[in-house]
Amino acid sequence: MITSKERDLAAQKILKLANEMYNDILHGKRPKITFPIRSLANAKFDVDKGTFAILGKEKDRTLTVNQAKIFAQTIKMMEFSKSLLDTNDFSTLREAYYVSKNWGEARFDDQQPSNGVIEDIEAASEHLREDLGFIPEEDGAAVVGPLKIRDRTADGEEIRIDCAKLGSGAYSIPNDVTKLEFDTKAEFILAIETAGMFARLNAEGFWNKHNCILISLKGVPARATRRFIKRLNEEHKLPILVFTDGDPYGYLNIYRTLKVGSGKAVHLADKLAIPDARLIGVTPQDILDYDLPTHPLKDHDIKRLKDGLKNDDFVRSFPEWQKALNQMADGKVRAEQQSLAKYGLKYVVEEYLPTKVEDQSTWLP
Repeated sequence: MITSKERDLAAQKILKLANEMYNDILHGKRPKITFPIRSLANAKFDVDKGTFAILGKEKDRTLTVNQAKIFAQTIKMMEFSKSLLDTNDFSTLREAYYVSKNWGEARFDDQQPSNGVIEDIEAASEHLREDLGFIPEEDGAAVVGPLKIRDRTADGEEIRIDCAKLGSGAYSIPNDVTKLEFDTKAEFILAIETAGMFARLNAEGFWNKHNCILISLKGVPARATRRFIKRLNEEHKLPILVFTDGDPYGYLNIYRTLKVGSGKAVHLADKLAIPDARLIGVTPQDILDYDLPTHPLKDHDIKRLKDGLKNDDFVRSFPEWQKALNQMADGKVRAEQQSLAKYGLKYVVEEYLPTKVEDQSTWLP
């Protein structure tokens, strides 16, 4: 699933971590594994890089009476990862959980702790979990437009997919995007929060009229989706425009995760984040300018806004975002992408998006 070079580097790092613990034992010390604390409390927005940068806070997992079980689970999962890399195999996160049922007292009783240990190893090794042989159950999102993809079957046979010739359907991003090769003459990517809006834009041929690639994010984008978009951005210099609902979740969960990373994976921001991304709508100002139908902000929306304004280093780094979120907090309303249908089903395709794409002054950073 991953290249031989990436596999070898990941395997070497697993061995290095194991040897460090072995040397601790030889020197009469308790073996331990160290990894960075994964939260926004251990991160700062790096203006120059355009992503979150992790600070120096770390935690140790040491072989003690209290941590004996999770320490053993960590070692067993490292061993399992090494076996996957040695055999050029992979495991879904769910499969890894069930494999642990053969580990005796070190087995997991629930999948969430199993996923957590894999994330710990990912952080300690500084390799993506996909590079360690673990893939999620969910794949990425849907893609349509002027993009040709070269993929390979399990037997090594080359396959070519033309994302402009899929009828009324779309290409589904696989959970491993490392082996894909791209060919495109698109001018930009439009990443869309909802499947319904993606379907509308696809049906109306927006991608053909504006020479762009449409990608449905399916809510907070999966890691495969983020890596797919990041590769197109970096390898083909495609601008990334993002179109979400006009609400705190669309801004501070979906968009921010795509652009600068998430707290849970802050240590991987340089591998997953896309600093070039820009939000073109639905902005709080759009709600006023287009007189959109709205819904009252719910309690959790207000809490998310206040938390973003007070604690989110990304928001604090951009006066434009502070102004937009304060505007939404003052107005106490949110608006969905589909609210543009107030002016007709084709309005978003024929009027709203063409205007927004052209007018960069209305975008949020």
